[in-house]
Amino acid sequence: MIVQDLGPITLVGGGAATLGELRAAMSIAPEVVAADGGAAFAMTHGADLRAVIGDFDSISDVVRAAVPEASLHHVPEQDSTDFEKCLARIKAPLILGVGFTGARMDHQMAACNALVRAAHQRCVLLGSDDVIFLAPPSLRLDLPERARVSLFPMGAVEGVSEGLRWPIQGLNFAPDRQIGTSNAALGPVFLNMTAPKMLVMVAPEHLEAVVAGLSAAPAWDQG
Repeated sequence: MIVQDLGPITLVGGGAATLGELRAAMSIAPEVVAADGGAAFAMTHGADLRAVIGDFDSISDVVRAAVPEASLHHVPEQDSTDFEKCLARIKAPLILGVGFTGARMDHQMAACNALVRAAHQRCVLLGSDDVIFLAPPSLRLDLPERARVSLFPMGAVEGVSEGLRWPIQGLNFAPDRQIGTSNAALGPVFLNMTAPKMLVMVAPEHLEAVVAGLSAAPAWDQG
């Protein structure tokens, strides 16, 4: 394990990101780790990098030279993305990911895939329009009425809900069958899932509710 912390970690990737998203993450998780090329964005905006992890095919020589050698962690294998490399080498109660959504769709889909593959990690991806995370076994989200709650299965999964306009019990979710996007909260939402396969998406203004909900929720066992 490269980074171990009792507090949450902000993880910065090389995709589309804004200063507002970085500040929102760092207000909750001031310790910052960069995934390869994400180091440039983090350093440009004054983040003190605890570590840079990746295959280093995106980080520039200038940025690399500005990072202390002890903080550079080169992982040369090409069978995983830099995001996956980071998830496998960070131990923290929560990871807030910035720069893993938007821009290229293939990168965003890979990041969503990684959330499922590292289901034991509590990880939230911040984007301009969405906060994305893997639903834990059970979850309470203190959301206001009419808040968007989108559910997208990454595999076969079932669940039960309270507080959704369209309840999900009795539905057999799968990416090529039933999905649950564009649902809405009636107030606080309660979810229970049968497997670590369901992504949840809400608007960015509900980040604090997501962090509170995940922090109180049970985690999936590490496979």
